[in-house]
Amino acid sequence: MKAVGFLKSLPIDAPDSLLDVDLPEPELRSHDLLVEVKAISVNPADAKRRIRTAAEQDHPEPFILGYDAVGIVRDLGPEVTGFAKGDRVWYAGDANRSGSYAERQAVDHRIVSRAPASVSPEAAASLPLVSLTAWEMLFDRLQVPTNETPASLLVIGGAGGVGSITLQLARQLTGLHLIATASRPETADWCRGMGAHQVVNHHNLTAEVQAAGHETVSYITQYADTAQHWDAMCKLIAPQGRIGTIVETPEKLDISALQGKSAALMWELMFTRSLFGTADMARQGQILARVARLVDDGIIRTTEQKTLHGLTAATLKEAHATIETGRMIGKLVVAY
Repeated sequence: MKAVGFLKSLPIDAPDSLLDVDLPEPELRSHDLLVEVKAISVNPADAKRRIRTAAEQDHPEPFILGYDAVGIVRDLGPEVTGFAKGDRVWYAGDANRSGSYAERQAVDHRIVSRAPASVSPEAAASLPLVSLTAWEMLFDRLQVPTNETPASLLVIGGAGGVGSITLQLARQLTGLHLIATASRPETADWCRGMGAHQVVNHHNLTAEVQAAGHETVSYITQYADTAQHWDAMCKLIAPQGRIGTIVETPEKLDISALQGKSAALMWELMFTRSLFGTADMARQGQILARVARLVDDGIIRTTEQKTLHGLTAATLKEAHATIETGRMIGKLVVAY
């Protein structure tokens, strides 16, 4: 089958940074679905994985990237329940396994749900990874209540893929007052469209948030640069508040700065459940099913902003080059 992969770490504009390859059909495990992939989303995690994984070692066989996918079920493992051949499904994949830059992919059915029926495959492909990350961040890590509350949430990186869905979920499912960071007029407008009550510039973050009328905030989600904003987050978080981040950093953080406030730092990695085969791994399929209903009910909007076409190295190179600029609003998707 046709796929796109890489053998070693190269700048994305190098001729062999991504390669067109031909692979055997995926082998199904007992819990797997075989999915014919129709559309994917390209995430910053794709580019980071390409650079980091290849830098660790060259690969004798092509390494296949790709997390988000929407496709059609073509076969099922013997222990699969709840799915049938022909179902249109979506998922964000498993970092332990071969990815979605391929015509067909094997994926554990417990981290899959049926895709929204009301939108195109490419529109749906913009949502799985960011929706799982945002949902887990809000409700599993920060444990935000879903009822009316006077609490506040600061979303650092509000115009990105995860920030966009965090704002929508929080606006629709909680009573939080939402403050998002954005530094350009177009990203500020995007954040307001996603549900932010207020938008502040991330430059001089403490002063910006306090000038907006918030001495402290109850929750912070960090989707941009943990080290850069660490001091500001420690100052802005309320006593007994919670900070959640998805952004790793090689720099040492002074976590004792949170001690006096009894504030918490929470990490969110969407792949944790599948990486470790946790007992609650099927929760990801349940979250995706809930998000699909929210999309079909018109409560959550898809966030695709750019669509490319074709499962080719050239197309994926263009996608990676766009993502690596760091200026993407919403999501970039590829239709196969």
